Amino acid sequence: MKGDMKSYQTLVNTYLKEALPKSTGDFKLLYEAMRYSLEAGGKRIRPILMQLAYEAVGGTEDIARYLCAIEMIHTYSLIHDDLPVMDNDDLRRGRPTNHIVFGEATAILAGDGLLNEAFEYMLEDAISHGGMERVRAAYVLSKASGTKGMIAGQILDMTSEGKNISFETLETIQRHKTGALITAATKMGAVLGLGSKSEIDALEAYGHYIGKVFQIIDDVLDEVSTDTVLGKPVKSDQKNHKNTYLSFYSVEECYQIADRLTVKALDVLKRINGDTELLADIAVTLAKRTN
Repeated sequence: MKGDMKSYQTLVNTYLKEALPKSTGDFKLLYEAMRYSLEAGGKRIRPILMQLAYEAVGGTEDIARYLCAIEMIHTYSLIHDDLPVMDNDDLRRGRPTNHIVFGEATAILAGDGLLNEAFEYMLEDAISHGGMERVRAAYVLSKASGTKGMIAGQILDMTSEGKNISFETLETIQRHKTGALITAATKMGAVLGLGSKSEIDALEAYGHYIGKVFQIIDDVLDEVSTDTVLGKPVKSDQKNHKNTYLSFYSVEECYQIADRLTVKALDVLKRINGDTELLADIAVTLAKRTN
């Protein structure tokens, strides 16, 4: 596929609409709650990164299930993050959070449902397709989203609230909580596209750099943006006594760090022979985003 960010976003949204069972029958409430958050919009940055990395190493087949799976897992993490026992937020992507609409118990199950559906969706494809690269891609996502990745980052973030932590600990939190899933997206694309080790390593490094940029700018926007622009409550980090990059650097310094990381991300893309123009555009855009 060749197009701009909007066309890739539209493609992902089309896939997501077909990914879940219809909201009917005995389990209507569960599927309705899952759909509510999954189809709420958003940048779809992770599946788009995966598709672009896949194409950059020469992939041409349909990897829709893997694109949907990473967005399902990202969405489940947001549902759980927003719960009263976690960040206690009532706005996400410009509308009420899942537990506000469906109640806490249903929101927890909707998140659980999306997590499990993601792996069922991928592994069903891997079994029918027969390609070991598809099993490997599912493994990359399981590791990035589990107790060696996102969940590990989440627990460290939670137990660090209100404490003075080192910058190294903050880096560990952000590398796992936010960075792991973004890095997995680009690595999965390269794996699914049967990229060389050099290409897989380069795209994994690219994902690592822009994952850090994403979190740094997220921390800044939580401080300087508005609920309307951001689509979720600002000052949430402050409310929850979280450690962020602003605990160590000024807003201006954060933007300078993001710019340096962006240069590194662009540099590793030079090791890829395929088209990386949109990947480069995304790296630059993330450092300058306003929501």
